[in-house]
Amino acid sequence: MKNHQPAPTDWNSPLVDESEIFGSLGDRRGTVLFLGRYTANEVSAALAKMGFYKEARKRGLWPIVLELDSSAYPPLQRFQIFHRENRPDRLIVDLKIREGVFDPKGKTLAPAPLRPFSTLVFEWLTLQNPEARFSERHGSLPGQLYPGLGMSKRIMDIFIYLGRTAGKEGLQAFPAYYHNAVLFSRYFKFADPAKEAEVQTIRRTFSHVPIRQMAWIVHRNCLKRLDGSPYEWKAEEQIFPLVKDVREHFESRAYRDRVRENMNRTRFVVDWEEFERKSQED
Repeated sequence: MKNHQPAPTDWNSPLVDESEIFGSLGDRRGTVLFLGRYTANEVSAALAKMGFYKEARKRGLWPIVLELDSSAYPPLQRFQIFHRENRPDRLIVDLKIREGVFDPKGKTLAPAPLRPFSTLVFEWLTLQNPEARFSERHGSLPGQLYPGLGMSKRIMDIFIYLGRTAGKEGLQAFPAYYHNAVLFSRYFKFADPAKEAEVQTIRRTFSHVPIRQMAWIVHRNCLKRLDGSPYEWKAEEQIFPLVKDVREHFESRAYRDRVRENMNRTRFVVDWEEFERKSQED
């Protein structure tokens, strides 16, 4: 698994011009610190140094507003970035995040032992460009109100940096949709090798089907198991390791063998007639 090492942030260098940001981390109850430890200036500095502000400017998403809702903290915080003003139709980033511990006890994992380890948990993540519009060629994915932000690699680098500076041993995500899992799969592995096998089997079996179309097939329950039952997407833990022993678990032969064994006995078919009918109904 490739380990991305972002450049460290120099906290002593000048921040972006604060007059260009309408507000800082506006707090609603609870702590004013992100994850209970980072000030508004530190968050802003990290976003600037990791290139987020530069990319936002390129997309015409400037100035921006940063908002922090700590009403459910601890453990959960909601961090949002808006274009110009705090309005739903101006939302760029919507992140629900908490600190946690992934405990494999009671889970059906690979034979190799995996100890509990600390994580940053992404309960919900939306990345979108509210100024962009869908087209016939580039239509929406399930759950999308606006086209994607096109910054997944940069956002991932920010998350890795955040996890490491917080002293965590991994990142943990719960992909709400099939296409989220596919996009995350460049970096993350499912904790359960059977779930990893499901996603890999779908991608391998239907490699000729565009990801956007496959996402709607899964979302509309038109992907079937061989017994005719619909395949229903259920979010499970995806892990990005930040320390050696956790990374070695997901690179281990035991984990890979379990994935392969599950792939060998997992089969899917698409009910194309049902998909066409449901597509016309929407």
